[in-house]
Amino acid sequence: KGSKGVSTDSLVPASQRIAASPEYKGAESKMQGVLDWFRKEVAALETRATGRVTPMLLSPVRVKLPDSPDGRGVRLEEIATVGVKEGTTLIVTVFEEHTLKYVEQAIYEAKLPGITPQKVDNRTIKIPIPKPTVETRNALYTTASRQAEDVRVQMRKLHQALLKKVDVEKKSPDMATYQALSDKFMGELDKILAHLKKA
Repeated sequence: KGSKGVSTDSLVPASQRIAASPEYKGAESKMQGVLDWFRKEVAALETRATGRVTPMLLSPVRVKLPDSPDGRGVRLEEIATVGVKEGTTLIVTVFEEHTLKYVEQAIYEAKLPGITPQKVDNRTIKIPIPKPTVETRNALYTTASRQAEDVRVQMRKLHQALLKKVDVEKKSPDMATYQALSDKFMGELDKILAHLKKA
């Protein structure tokens, strides 16, 4: 009776307390975002490496129109349809004739390996997709490896920023919890890259 009771801090493992903190949650969601971006990039590269022809191949294309509000341009699917013909050729059909030249230019500027647009008529471009060679596949894997390195750098920066915010000592048990968060995402990244290499 008269006792003030015990603090819940002594009952909750430190690692659970940390994982519930806004700093930890924030870093975790940022790391997840970076990883999700990489996963999407790798999926597109894998599609290219396996020789599957899908409209996704043109997803990096951004079309700069004279009336674009920002300089970034619009996604191709906003001003055209992309279809696949006979499993080997992409057919781009613009909704409005005057945008065709901007679409053609944007496809060139995206510098997608092996992709050369050919104008068919005032509203249509065809893009024959060559079967990927060993060199093309290796180049795609090299691209993924470079992106993975960039992702690792971003993860390390997020980890460092988190440690600065929480001001944790190097050898403390808390440090192990923060390190485990970083290790988890680095492990996921390595798995995605290993899967691509196998594919």
